[in-house]
Amino acid sequence: MKVLVVDDDIVSRMVLMHLIDSCGKFEILEAEDGADAWDQLENGLRPAICFCDLRMPRLSGMDLLQRVRADGALGTMPFVLVSSATDRDTVDQASGLGVSGYIVKPFQGEQVREHMAGLTGRDPIAVAPRAEKPQATLLRLGIGAERLMVYLGGLQSQVALAGTDIADLLERGDDGAVHVRIERLHAGCLTLGLNGAAETLKSLPPGALDAAQVKLALAEVVRSAMHQSEALKRTGGAS
Repeated sequence: MKVLVVDDDIVSRMVLMHLIDSCGKFEILEAEDGADAWDQLENGLRPAICFCDLRMPRLSGMDLLQRVRADGALGTMPFVLVSSATDRDTVDQASGLGVSGYIVKPFQGEQVREHMAGLTGRDPIAVAPRAEKPQATLLRLGIGAERLMVYLGGLQSQVALAGTDIADLLERGDDGAVHVRIERLHAGCLTLGLNGAAETLKSLPPGALDAAQVKLALAEVVRSAMHQSEALKRTGGAS
């Protein structure tokens, strides 16, 4: 299985390649920027997934994503953007272009494993996340499948934005503000039927929080939302 890693920073590229390699046996290919990646793709490279930096010379990750989604032969390829940028405009633009996922630098191995597990069929956690059946969620909320897909994607974007904010708040020792952010995510999980993820957030202790524990909880929310999106697609409820 081929994996394409695109980043103009060789150190970041090597770190990401190492994390992918730790997920299993893959043929990992690299490109030094978006233009190099596009040349390889135009010449017939068909990776199972592409991890791509956002800000690069010649051709940015966002521009490469747009080209990939517009290409009939490449349009369905999983495309994960990698960046330190978590502002809402960037995340919303990437979502609008059809990004498959968003990994925030500095890299977390759990985030990479989430995306690789979707290809190999091996969950990084042995059991599937506990969640309400997608059709039950649709009936409870009184919405269509396409709208639920938007909400699930929005929750992933919300986690990406919250992750950096929470890290900054924890560094300042503002645990109260962190709990407020976590409570909002908890409410979103309950609304979307992501019961296991909601319980994971609820299980975080009151008062002082451990940054690593919070990161794992946020990763579980992303994993649950991704799993529910895939379950919804399998039911034929969303394209």
